[in-house]
Amino acid sequence: MSVDSATSDDDAAILTEVSSTVSSTVEHRPLVSIVLPAYNEAVIIEDNLRLLSEYMRSLESRFRWEMVIINDGSRDETGELAEAFARERGNVRVYHHIKNFGLGQAFKFAFGKCHGDYVITLDIDLSYSPDHIERLLDKITETKAKMVLASPYMSGGKISNVPGLRRFMSIWANRFLSIFSHGNLSTLTCMVRAHDGRFIRALNLRATGMEVMPETVYKSMIMRARIEQIPAHLDWGPQNTAGAGRSSSMRMLKHIISTLLSGFLFRPFMFFIIPGLVLLLFALYVNSWMFIHFFEIYVALPMELPTDRVSAAIAAAYAQYPHTFIVGLLSLMLSVQLISLGILALQNKTYFEEIFHLGSAVKGLTMREGRVEWEAENSETRRSSEVPHD
Repeated sequence: MSVDSATSDDDAAILTEVSSTVSSTVEHRPLVSIVLPAYNEAVIIEDNLRLLSEYMRSLESRFRWEMVIINDGSRDETGELAEAFARERGNVRVYHHIKNFGLGQAFKFAFGKCHGDYVITLDIDLSYSPDHIERLLDKITETKAKMVLASPYMSGGKISNVPGLRRFMSIWANRFLSIFSHGNLSTLTCMVRAHDGRFIRALNLRATGMEVMPETVYKSMIMRARIEQIPAHLDWGPQNTAGAGRSSSMRMLKHIISTLLSGFLFRPFMFFIIPGLVLLLFALYVNSWMFIHFFEIYVALPMELPTDRVSAAIAAAYAQYPHTFIVGLLSLMLSVQLISLGILALQNKTYFEEIFHLGSAVKGLTMREGRVEWEAENSETRRSSEVPHD
């Protein structure tokens, strides 16, 4: 063997090793699915999709990526523009709902279509800038959490260009939900999140509207999943710049109702027990006056009454203070009923969590078995295609 030949062989071996290393690195890059629900976003969708694609390309040394766009029954050109964008890119897919089903339904459908190791949900108006994506991915890979929330309400977070009423409602809605979820999270309604792909696909969600956001957190808590958060910047500047014709798809009254219902979902017994205890204290106060009036009259009655002295004292006290007896007894009865309902709600919540935990475990196992079978079938198909034919 000549020196040149040996050198060529060595170079080829080095190149093969480098190529193998590069291929291995590329193959093991986690796949990130970007989920984008869209409803009447024709004004901004082209520019924002382009910005997101450019940003994701900057992360390609660390992550592979795909984009899943859900056109949720838009009445403008959102669907057509998204389709035109996807035709130029193999890793962008668009799905269409024939009517506006709501954010929750869009997310549930998208999660079933994602293949990513990590799933990022993002508002297509980019009120949270694209750079939140990398910080969410850094946090979820670092902590091995099942979910990471982008919170403008925690220390280091920021809110800009949001109308005063909307800002006030959003802050207090999240504080309300934080209290009912044991106060560990500063936001439960944010849309911008990172999810463990396998976990979120196995999570059984039912909400079709905005309430899907706290529902996802609640059911993750039932599964004892680790949830983290990062400080975020919510900025409506880009949205406002798009023109006065754009408006939030979330109606204020509907948001208030869904927030209350979400709080009830977290700790339903508190909606009964706390009012029941407050009413019980009031009932005890009123009933104490009822007994005071009774004893005052009982002591004042002569000992030689022809009728029962206790009955006469009660009748006289009721005649003088009927409102005390009525209010005291009714409030006592109502407080006992509320506390009883709270105990029943607590019991039902415990049963629901146990059943949900079991059902989710079964669903996750079924999905894993299906995945193994699918991979085995694909592997067999590939081996068959590689067998030489005469």
